[in-house]
Amino acid sequence: MSDYQKQPPSQVIHFQASGVAHKVPPKGRGATNNMQGRYEVAQREDFDDGWAAEDGQLEPAALRTIVTEEQAKTILSRNASPDLPFNVSLNPYRGCEHGCIYCFARPSHSYLGLSPGLDFESRIFAKVNAPEVLLRELAKPSYVPESIALGINTDAYQPCERELKLTRRILQVLHDCEHPLALITKSSLIERDIDLLASMAAKRQAVAAVTITTLDPAVARTLEPRAAAPARRLRTIRTLAEAGIPVSVSIAPMIPFITEPDLERVIEAAAEAGAVRASYIVLRLPWEVNPLFQNWLNAHFPERAKRVMNRIREMRGGADYDADFATRMRGEGVWADLLRQRFEKALIRFGMAQRGSFATLDASRFRRPYAPPEKDRLSGQLGLF
Repeated sequence: MSDYQKQPPSQVIHFQASGVAHKVPPKGRGATNNMQGRYEVAQREDFDDGWAAEDGQLEPAALRTIVTEEQAKTILSRNASPDLPFNVSLNPYRGCEHGCIYCFARPSHSYLGLSPGLDFESRIFAKVNAPEVLLRELAKPSYVPESIALGINTDAYQPCERELKLTRRILQVLHDCEHPLALITKSSLIERDIDLLASMAAKRQAVAAVTITTLDPAVARTLEPRAAAPARRLRTIRTLAEAGIPVSVSIAPMIPFITEPDLERVIEAAAEAGAVRASYIVLRLPWEVNPLFQNWLNAHFPERAKRVMNRIREMRGGADYDADFATRMRGEGVWADLLRQRFEKALIRFGMAQRGSFATLDASRFRRPYAPPEKDRLSGQLGLF
């Protein structure tokens, strides 16, 4: 792979902290450090002894992305969370090179013995057999079709997707089986697959969402260093809408005094670009995301860091985070209610409320694929029945 260091599964490199606390992230990265995951037995702390650089400034070396191929045993994940609008999701990748500091999926890298910090955005795992595993799961007689949410935990359009084309092949399977899906992304690479998505959307089998946290490119560069620029994402919304694909804008997360002031502007710009729906989520800080975000906040916005965290705690009952299903997405209290009112009034002001919500995706056309029995598949023989 031209721009990536390819690493076989048996030789995954564990990147440890350098022993020096970076005041700024490495170029093009979101996390300021490579903190250890919560499952590590021995814990280490970064410490700057003053020898690393003069005047307290440090220029951390650029990190190369390592993409590790892995073989998935299953590919569809099911959840029973009452505050999520889907039951089934699919993620072709683990880790996300976009480097969004607020990403709720960062703690998942701890399960791999890697850091939720810089490892999460530079150690990407590609489930190279995902399309084949999906085909086998759809072919099971017991499978009942319902909408699949693609790219929920990790953006399905990683930079390496240009070469691996895992998401493209997954979409082809779903397209051929006439299976409904919903996509969410920050990447303009989704435009590559408009041919498949437009065909599915014409049969009410595909919808898309584009996440825009802010319209300020300077804030976006630090908050989401390797994601498409806000203006580019608006162009993606317009391109998808013009192709007949129902598209929404996801304003997530809402960070007080950082991205929150842009709420109305994002809705206005997305509505003008053709979005038919909008949603928002208040910043969530589960597990290791909390210290990672606070380190980022002190590095980039030291003058307002305390104010931001105080407002977050106001919406979380005094804590940094509350995982209660009833409040984790929107928060609670006066300030959370004010955000809700601003959001609802903006929808009315910019005409998005009148556009209605997405029509229910159609699973009635589903065509069960044929997958050879495991023994025939492994032997290279064709199944007879």
